Amino acid sequence: MCGRFVVANVASELVGVLRVDVEADELPRPSYNIAPTSQVAIVLDSIKSEPPVRRLEVARWGLVPGWAKDVKIGARAFNARSEEIEDKPMFRNALIKRRAVIPASGYYEWKTTDAGKTPHYIHPADGSPLFFAGLYEWWKDPARADDDPARWVLSCTILTRDAIGRLGSIHDRMPLFMDPDFADAWLDPTTENVGDVLDAAIDAAPDVAETLDDHVVSAAVGNVRNDSAELIEPVE
Repeated sequence: MCGRFVVANVASELVGVLRVDVEADELPRPSYNIAPTSQVAIVLDSIKSEPPVRRLEVARWGLVPGWAKDVKIGARAFNARSEEIEDKPMFRNALIKRRAVIPASGYYEWKTTDAGKTPHYIHPADGSPLFFAGLYEWWKDPARADDDPARWVLSCTILTRDAIGRLGSIHDRMPLFMDPDFADAWLDPTTENVGDVLDAAIDAAPDVAETLDDHVVSAAVGNVRNDSAELIEPVE
């Protein structure tokens, strides 16, 4: 799973390799302790544009499908198992047309031992950006007027897969890392062989995972109120 992650720079500084055309006016500030329901930056290819326009947008972390009665449903849909999304109504429609990439500097995972749970910070060894495969949805708030600009909520989820290698010794799941070489096909809403693209992304994820470092960090990261660069510093 991926329940906390880090964006140590403004997201626009992380997505150069993805060739974004349009950026949202107010991107989330850098954060060292992003939790579900937070506002995060995501990359998507606009469905309504021909050809599609690649956008860097702001979304609520936790997918809210269009049929949901309440935005709160997203609090439990911040992750989606990549091997199950083709069959689950919560994610199936988004997989077909609304795929996203979520940029990050790294993420946290908790290793369970007899002594308890120990948080690890997992990140690219060379300091380069990390990209998660994701899905997004638009949800219309029925409690707001049609002319209220806040009536539409953009939300997202991060895909996961079985962890491998050293990451598997920390937790049995890991984010589905998106190799930038697969990003164009993944984001393109006109892609028809989505299952094949998903399978290719799953197969390529271990190559990204092998480039990542990890170290133990302070238990302070467990409190969402804590948000400083000290959270990613190694501890004994």
